[in-house]
Amino acid sequence: MNAAAPPPAPAEQAAVVAEDVSKVFFAGGEAVWALEDFSLTLEPGSFTCIVGPSGCGKSTFLRILGGLEERTVGTVSLTDDGQRIPAAFVFQEHGVFPWMTVLDNVAFGLRMSGAGKAEREATARDWLARVRLTDFAGSYPHQLSGGMRQRVAIARAFATGSPVLLMDEPLGALDAQTRMLMQEELIALWEQERKTVLMVTHDIDEAILLSDRVIVMSGRPGTLREDITVPFERPRSFDIERSPAFGELRARIWNLLRDDARTAEERA
Repeated sequence: MNAAAPPPAPAEQAAVVAEDVSKVFFAGGEAVWALEDFSLTLEPGSFTCIVGPSGCGKSTFLRILGGLEERTVGTVSLTDDGQRIPAAFVFQEHGVFPWMTVLDNVAFGLRMSGAGKAEREATARDWLARVRLTDFAGSYPHQLSGGMRQRVAIARAFATGSPVLLMDEPLGALDAQTRMLMQEELIALWEQERKTVLMVTHDIDEAILLSDRVIVMSGRPGTLREDITVPFERPRSFDIERSPAFGELRARIWNLLRDDARTAEERA
């Protein structure tokens, strides 16, 4: 594969650092450790995917990073030029507000940050154009397909201007063809913006296609099993899935996950 010139460095740089993060829940009076001594550092402008068996604490870790969940032990830091910053979230479902128009959904984060009406509407319309939803600005989420609703959620996250995006199975509820289209669109948007992205997915192929690194987590309590660098040049396309190296990397990740995935299924 021919190497491509790297895109321009992002104007805003971010760093994500988590050190020895643990999380305990209590169920029926018993302590259940969801995460144990989990550490992760993300380089500015990188795209990282986390894979792991069900119940290993992937989503819990994302919520801790984003300030939606309290950690029991450990430290987390999201910074830009030394300043603490909020992350933008994209969830698998319920990511858009059904009572708001598409335009208002995309502008919501800007409104929360205090942007003026003219600014947030201009920014929202720009992002709707970039995700090909200009004609649906006045529509409501129930009038859109699942893929279109996720494009709204992704546009809203990018529109906030946050240098860090935390994505929890954002494409998991989509049919196979729509998911592939959304993967292509997400790659293109990230190439343009170069935000720091941390994405949870159960799909090994998706993780390899999208990311610079694949973080493989163990079964509960979630710990770091392996940190794998994805060797494919950017920009990416589905052509890499035909290469022997792609198949070898998929098999390597699955071999790391297999036993824990079986245990998680038996627990369910």
